[in-house]
Amino acid sequence: MLQKKYQMPKQKRIALVAHDNKKEDLLEWVLFNEGSLSEHILYATGTTGSLIERETNLKVHKLQSGPLGGDLQIGSMITERQLDILFFFWDPLEAQPHDPDVKALLRVAMVWNIPVACNRSTADFLISSPLFKNEYEQIIPDYTIYKKPR
Repeated sequence: MLQKKYQMPKQKRIALVAHDNKKEDLLEWVLFNEGSLSEHILYATGTTGSLIERETNLKVHKLQSGPLGGDLQIGSMITERQLDILFFFWDPLEAQPHDPDVKALLRVAMVWNIPVACNRSTADFLISSPLFKNEYEQIIPDYTIYKKPR
């Protein structure tokens, strides 16, 4: 498959998402990393974004709640190259009413080679990487062939 390069900016566009049983984990992680996150543009699903704004000094662009389409909105932003990183603390032990949306979001993040952290350990590794603070030349698949009429 052909590939192309995308220059990820120094100031990243970051999505923050957490299932109900993981919201406290994400909030603790955000509080610990508030200084680093304040240098970037933050988006979140509705409930998670409201919680982060209430408990921190961070400005968050809030989308719909996950079950109301927020996961799909974030997925759409990824396909439009409007997001660079996804922190999605999801609960593997609890069935979600919007599980198909969750799967679609994770799938589209993989399709577009977006860095994804689904738990605190991975989030720690990602945010502490030197690549997090700098421009990054990202290689993404070139899906031009899929856009041609068949």
